[in-house]
Amino acid sequence: MKKFWPWLRLVLALGILVALGVRLGTGAFLDGLRAIDAFSVAAALAIGLVTTVLSAGRWVLVARRLGLPLTLRAAVSDYYRAQLVNAVLPAGVLGDVHRAVNHGRESGDVGRGVRAVFFERMAGQVVLIGIGLAVLLTHPAPGLDLAPDGTTVALVLAGLALAAVVGWQVGPVRRVLVNTLADGIRLLSLRTWPAVIGLSAATVAGYVAMFLVAARAAGSDATIAQLAPVVVLALLIMAIPVNIGGFGPREAFLAVAFGAAGLGAAQGFTTGIVYGVLALIAALPGGVVLFLSRRRTEQVEVVAERLGQAREQELALAR
Repeated sequence: MKKFWPWLRLVLALGILVALGVRLGTGAFLDGLRAIDAFSVAAALAIGLVTTVLSAGRWVLVARRLGLPLTLRAAVSDYYRAQLVNAVLPAGVLGDVHRAVNHGRESGDVGRGVRAVFFERMAGQVVLIGIGLAVLLTHPAPGLDLAPDGTTVALVLAGLALAAVVGWQVGPVRRVLVNTLADGIRLLSLRTWPAVIGLSAATVAGYVAMFLVAARAAGSDATIAQLAPVVVLALLIMAIPVNIGGFGPREAFLAVAFGAAGLGAAQGFTTGIVYGVLALIAALPGGVVLFLSRRRTEQVEVVAERLGQAREQELALAR
């Protein structure tokens, strides 16, 4: 099943998009592509720069607290590259995996490098969930009652506890859990977590701003109060690992949410398409990072090859 899961995710995401296209027509998709103009592209690049710097700063704080060296410049560069890889590859997390392993190797501790990225990403999700709950409690999404009841919360917590107990019985898993818990405790410092929460909240604000730009480009005249709960839920839906470059469940949810709010299902679908394209545009600077890193690697290889040739010549002369 593990071998087929990546393909199953693609099939499910494609099925969602096809079903939406059949239900709403291809016009909503084409409208999304036509709605993108110079202003929305410029806004996407600007917002993407801000959110990337904020996220990279969060990663720097976490990594340094765990004893790993990381500069903001290197973090921004790696974060841009990771975002582009996440946007163009189906899994949606391979960019984060690469930056985690790569930073761990450069720092001499792959395990801690992976845990730094894990905690950095988890902090963002926890803050997003907190903001989402606050928004939904104060401004419930019209026509949608998605607030979990006590039974659901209890079942989720029980499932997590059971998974932890089962994992504790396995040696390698136990070591991972112990190391993760130890590093998590290290991050519970007044010099770290308030700043991490602040950066995460500012990043969420950037994502919301991107959604608002997408909604306006798609022709929506809904107020921010109407869009806020829908947008926050859409950000949570995007965490579902069933998508094609981010497309799939997000568009399905937006179509349902916009329809329930009386804003039009087709416009919700179009907004999702516009957001997906703008998010990809915002990640395009990662292509420059990939190009430069490739050139740097090639230059290092050339220098190493020349040094090797020079060494061989020295040995030949010595004989």
